[in-house]
Amino acid sequence: MGRVHIVDRFTTPPHVHDLEALSREAFATIPQELRRVLGDVVIQVVEFPDEETMEELDCETPFDLLGLYRGVDMLQKSMLNITDSPDMIFLYRRPILDYWCETGEDIAQVVRNVLIHEIGHHFGFSDDDMDRIEHEI
Repeated sequence: MGRVHIVDRFTTPPHVHDLEALSREAFATIPQELRRVLGDVVIQVVEFPDEETMEELDCETPFDLLGLYRGVDMLQKSMLNITDSPDMIFLYRRPILDYWCETGEDIAQVVRNVLIHEIGHHFGFSDDDMDRIEHEI
């Protein structure tokens, strides 16, 4: 499948399926050994975080959050941590588009950065850890 060229045709905002395609492309760039360890993490693109998430994370507006990892990170996982739901990464379409418009960064790179940041949380990295890693790359 070819790369989604959304930036060239900025007549309408990218749809959920466009960001899903970009997230699949970004996921494919992650080294195989890391993808294998990710296991059954589900990546889902939704418009905004839900009210419960906003309250839990003390967000002032729904645009405060570009993505979220929801699950038990690998540092906390054990055979005793059996859950009914899979680990999930949420990418929030409207906040990502807002960030994209404000910064002018390539939309594919924005999606990739958010995805990698949330994958870092799956591995147990804090926001500070992820900021440090992103600045070193």
